[in-house]
Amino acid sequence: MGGIGGNGSGDIFLAFSTANKNAFDRNKEETVTIYPNDNMNVLFTATIQATEEAIINALIAAKTMKGIDDNTVPALPHETVINILKKYKRIP
Repeated sequence: MGGIGGNGSGDIFLAFSTANKNAFDRNKEETVTIYPNDNMNVLFTATIQATEEAIINALIAAKTMKGIDDNTVPALPHETVINILKKYKRIP
């Protein structure tokens, strides 16, 4: 959970889309719609925020687990996680 990359940031992004219906055809040319580079920052930001939210949800949802040979991994203390996220301004 760090900085947000964007158009011109030098980061490499890989995305897959099903937005162009029937964009692939073995027998004839097809036309696809391409989103302009300068407008991609909103998409990058939304993707990063969704990923951050998934990470936070996983941290909060995790429960203490017991595995082979009675090895135990305790759940993170929710109040501590929330306080850390607030301290570093990741949540309000």
